[in-house]
Order: sequence, then C-alpha cells, then structure tokens
Amino acid sequence: MSEAREQRPAWNPYLATCPTRQVLDCVANKWAVLIVGLLRGGPQRFSELRRGIEGVSQKMLTQTLRSLERDGIVHRAELVSAPPKVVSYSLTPMGRSLATTLDALRLWAEQHIEDVLHHRAAFDLAASPAHDPAVAVGNVRTIRFSTRAS
Repeated sequence: MSEAREQRPAWNPYLATCPTRQVLDCVANKWAVLIVGLLRGGPQRFSELRRGIEGVSQKMLTQTLRSLERDGIVHRAELVSAPPKVVSYSLTPMGRSLATTLDALRLWAEQHIEDVLHHRAAFDLAASPAHDPAVAVGNVRTIRFSTRAS
C-alpha cells in the first residue's frame, strides 16, 4: 500500500486542471457548509434539512445533497415505509472529518461577523459617491480651479 501512496500524483489546487478544485467548489458552497453542519448532529430527512436551513430552495438542497453524496461526504438511505418514499441523509466517515473543518470555519464566521460588517460598511461608505469630497450630501458645492500660475 505504501508503494501505491508513493505513486500518487501531487495534487495542486492552484493548477487549473487539478481535480481538487472540484472538491473545493463543492465543499466551499454555503449550502454544503450548512448541510454538513446540520448532519453533524446526526441523520436527517430531506424535509428536516430544508426546515433547518432558511432560504435554501428545494432544487438547491437536492443539487447540493447529490453533489455531497457523489463525493462520498453524505450517505443517502431510503427508509422502509409506505409511500411517499422517505429518505434520510447522514455523514460518511469522510464527511465527519470534513464537518470538523467546516465547523471551525462556521465558528470563525460567528466570531468575526461584527468586524466584517464594520469593514463592509466602511468600505461601502468610502466607495459611495456621497463620500467623494467634491460632492456634498444635500448641498451643491462649487469647486474653483485656478488657471493662473502662482
């Protein structure tokens, strides 16, 4: 097995053709982060996930779950029941290892959101036309240019 590991290609996500970019695209998706976070607490049905993540559409939830299942992060199980079909989703062992990493990202976002919002507001204010010193809010300002040489 160690020979097989030694022969693996060196993955480099900074290269355009590296397949690790596809995995990063999937797991860096906001919906994927939230789904994995909810599944960290245990298996959930589709409807539970949808209720637990405000703003996610049925279509986006379905697409994200399929992508996570395809990558081996989420396991989809059809539960034995009478129609309608009931499906449960849970994290695979690989998904649980990812959940730890994503939880750190979630915690970082929660800890820094006020700073981020402050910086966004300051940036937006500085970029707004009203902040331009040549333009005063609610007033008309005249700027005089001198053509005389001093």
